[in-house]
Amino acid sequence: AMAAEGPGSLLALSSAAVSRSMGALERDVWALPGHLLRGLLPLLTVFRLERAEGAARRAGLSTQPIWRKLWDDVMKTRPPNSENITCWRKKFLETFFSNVLHGVLDVSSDWRLNDHHFSPLLHSSPHVSQLTLCNMLQGAVELTAEHNQKVLENLAVSLRILKFQHLLSSDQSIRRSLVLLLHRLIHHGSVSQVSMYSWPVPDTVLLVLILSMSAGFWRSGNALTYQSSPCGLCREKDKAQSQESAQEQAERGHCDGREWNDGENQKGSPRAPEEADAQVNRCRADVCLNSVLAGPRSLLQNQACEEASSKVPCDHTSIQGGSSPRCISDQLSCHPVLRKTRRRLKSAVGKKRRCLRRSRGPYADPEDLYDFVFTVAREDNSGLLNKNSTTERENAENWTSSSPGSPCTGHAGCKKRGGPAGIFSLKAAHRFRSVSTLELFSIPLTGETCRTLSNLLSSWVSLENLVLSYNGLGANIFCILSGLRALSRHSDCHLRVLRMSDVFSHMPCMELVRCILSAFPRLHTLSVSFDLKNQLEGNRPEGNPSCSEAEIPESCLEQLEIRFPREPLHTVFLVPVLKASKSLQQLSLDSATLPCSQELGLLLEALKECNPNLKKLSFHDMNLAEHQKEVLLLLQDPVLQEITFSFCRLFESSTTEFLSEIINTVKRNSSLKSLKLPGNRLGNDRLVALADIFSEDSSSSLCQLDVSSNCIKPDGLLEFTKKLEGHIQQRGGQIQFTHLRLFQNWLDQDAETAQEALRRLKAVCSVVNDSWDSSQAFADYISVM
Repeated sequence: AMAAEGPGSLLALSSAAVSRSMGALERDVWALPGHLLRGLLPLLTVFRLERAEGAARRAGLSTQPIWRKLWDDVMKTRPPNSENITCWRKKFLETFFSNVLHGVLDVSSDWRLNDHHFSPLLHSSPHVSQLTLCNMLQGAVELTAEHNQKVLENLAVSLRILKFQHLLSSDQSIRRSLVLLLHRLIHHGSVSQVSMYSWPVPDTVLLVLILSMSAGFWRSGNALTYQSSPCGLCREKDKAQSQESAQEQAERGHCDGREWNDGENQKGSPRAPEEADAQVNRCRADVCLNSVLAGPRSLLQNQACEEASSKVPCDHTSIQGGSSPRCISDQLSCHPVLRKTRRRLKSAVGKKRRCLRRSRGPYADPEDLYDFVFTVAREDNSGLLNKNSTTERENAENWTSSSPGSPCTGHAGCKKRGGPAGIFSLKAAHRFRSVSTLELFSIPLTGETCRTLSNLLSSWVSLENLVLSYNGLGANIFCILSGLRALSRHSDCHLRVLRMSDVFSHMPCMELVRCILSAFPRLHTLSVSFDLKNQLEGNRPEGNPSCSEAEIPESCLEQLEIRFPREPLHTVFLVPVLKASKSLQQLSLDSATLPCSQELGLLLEALKECNPNLKKLSFHDMNLAEHQKEVLLLLQDPVLQEITFSFCRLFESSTTEFLSEIINTVKRNSSLKSLKLPGNRLGNDRLVALADIFSEDSSSSLCQLDVSSNCIKPDGLLEFTKKLEGHIQQRGGQIQFTHLRLFQNWLDQDAETAQEALRRLKAVCSVVNDSWDSSQAFADYISVM
């Protein structure tokens, strides 16, 4: 009836009345004509608006403006990169979920959120693809609560990126919740990326727990789960495997029921010895894995490269099959605490009387040998933790002294103190699904955590992207490289992107690049960045071969980024890398010094000869004031599509002739699409001159121009705009220029002129700028002089 009276009648309704009537009339309301539905949508609560998406789409209506207004009214902040947000519905619901989870948003604060049908976490969880957990991990505790089981199921489907930020130490109950959360979201979910940020003093146990579960490791069996029973999804999988195995066994015929003991083969099962070995190795692996939550010392007494400057890489021979598995009795006899359990272990094994099936899964029977080994290991580990540190060290050394195949191979400065095959690197250890991207930002890694991470990396074949940023590696970088070398030997290794950055470099950048590429010729992206050179760089462990001698096979590298810690750029060391990288498309060189005037010319010759597919070339913080000839040669290149000279002092001592040559060169180059000149002291006059690139006689195809940090004032920008408008008019409006970047210029000195210039520019192209306070920036600059 209201619809018949016209849209004014609907709009006169209060939002509360609309909300009350929607339940019974929802289907009829969604059938309203588009012009009536348009007036109704802003009156709906979040719950009803979400349900109205289908009807709005069918009516040709967009709810994006409504969701954007919701963001402004509820969040009251401007989201970062708001110009790149394509779906405000997803953005709002994802942020809403996070804010409610962390208790920073009260749903009663806005009537659109206060709907008795609306469960904030449950109804917004299907839209969450990225989630950040921080501080004491309260979010993990909430999500694993019984009443949020459906929320966790939704996240297992929708969540792709899981971030940890500003974490603090946690107790056993919080780690229990975290284990369940990671197991559900990673092992049985869709999370493909784990990132950790800003953890100045990381909790070793918590850090290794997150790393190990991200790599796909988790213990099974009642004794080691943090539930009263194993994971339900694991039970279902094990039940299916058990039924499948039973069916195959029935088809082959019943087994002979013979008990199996150490060294005894089963006549009715030709694969029994191998399966017995696999069973034993799985048990041994999980004994080691049991220490993840027991404590940092029992966890990280793994393999050892001494945490001194003489650290050298480990070879991970056990991962690659370089050492054969030993009988579990030998391994247990090496450990004083576990030696007494050997007889009990054998008797427990002998009582089971089961046939070892050909395709048996690692957890097919929850009552088998695992439960016993896990229980004993947990008890003994807890006892071991109560001993003093000297006893712990002696126990570790006793365990490892007689175990062959430990990862370290005895290079200088490296003692064999590791476990039989490393905590997480045993081939027999069952692995769940793992993430494909791991990022560690500003998290100090000690020698112990580096060795653990090295073990994880050595068999993390699903890993595609690895970012290690400001982790204080120092000499431990060799241990990380050891794990990466071991990983590279796997035929199914998927690592394609590797980014490493730190304050100090422990080895020359080019040596590190050669070392990585020699092991990973299948890398697509490699980024190596260091701020400062380690003064003790020359004091390397004896016996460690220099990476500079490593031969580089032909690689698949497409993007190479090197930030030198004020090292000289010796082209002779870079040329072998360029020759091996025929597919290179992007090259970025940062903070390198040029030892002589010929170096840059030699580099350009090498690029022209070795990398015909190079599309993007970037120089940052390199003094090119005396290399005008080479700069012009680059701008003439018929293949390059993007050139960046960032803070390169191009016009520090140049003449007007040099600027004219740059403009004329760019005008004749039809392949160059992007020219970035931030931080080169352009000033007003040179900016105005750059407008001639788009003159009527120009054949330039330049689309993007970056003139950030160039001391540009409002009057200069306005004059540039007027000149650009004149050229566009002369060309009949035919111009390809689309983007202009103006960050950190002096546009605040005359706000009215700046606004006029920006308004006229935005009618020509997309302008990206910021509200930069130039006076404050100048004061900051003076304060640090």
